[in-house]
Amino acid sequence: MKIVVAGATGSLGRHVVAAVRAAGHEPVSISRDSGVDLVSGAGLVKRLRGASAVIDASATSSNSARKSVDFFTTVIRNLLSAEREAGVPHHVAISIVGAATVNANYYAGKVAQEQVLQAAPSGWSLLRTTQFHEFVQQVVGHGKVGPFQVVPAMRSQPIAAAEVAAELVAIASGDPCGVVPELAGPREERMADLVRRYLAATGQRRPVIEVPVPGAWGRAMRNGSLLPSAGARRRRQTFGEWLETHAG
Repeated sequence: MKIVVAGATGSLGRHVVAAVRAAGHEPVSISRDSGVDLVSGAGLVKRLRGASAVIDASATSSNSARKSVDFFTTVIRNLLSAEREAGVPHHVAISIVGAATVNANYYAGKVAQEQVLQAAPSGWSLLRTTQFHEFVQQVVGHGKVGPFQVVPAMRSQPIAAAEVAAELVAIASGDPCGVVPELAGPREERMADLVRRYLAATGQRRPVIEVPVPGAWGRAMRNGSLLPSAGARRRRQTFGEWLETHAG
């Protein structure tokens, strides 16, 4: 089976490519490095021909609601259009648990992406997950202020990106199934605690300051809106287990 991975060089996409290979399928990587532009749509149809499914792991680095909405709606419309022309029967998308409740900042783009996808009559599957363990690295990278590490006040139930990738490939290997049950990590954590553990494991010594983020996004971080529902499925790798192999 040939499975196309959009956003193949990103933090999730590279795991998806590896998971496609591990499952015995042929990955086809789509990224700017491969000469395909998801935003313009240039080269998409040719790259998609002969594929059985497309897994959209694309992402934007912007937290602006407008830019996020523009990116995700443009990309999914381009992909769905190219898939129809190329005869690809299955589109697999990933979103974030609680995004619809927040509908602000980066999450607004994921909500808009979901709306475009669910307006399509058939041929799609949608998986919502909690934040990845790898999200802690992003928080650390963006939150250093002088001698301090600033961390948003946040409750999370993080999951390994590799486990999410394996689930996306399993979905792509089957028939389109619409919205599938949520996927989350094994336990609830506080982001400040995860950052402290990451800093200690990587030999970085600076005080961690937990700061409440204003607005709808910040409230959702604090009040549990980003935690999985009671019926969500859990994966096994804890943050500590992930940290043992990623601290370097």
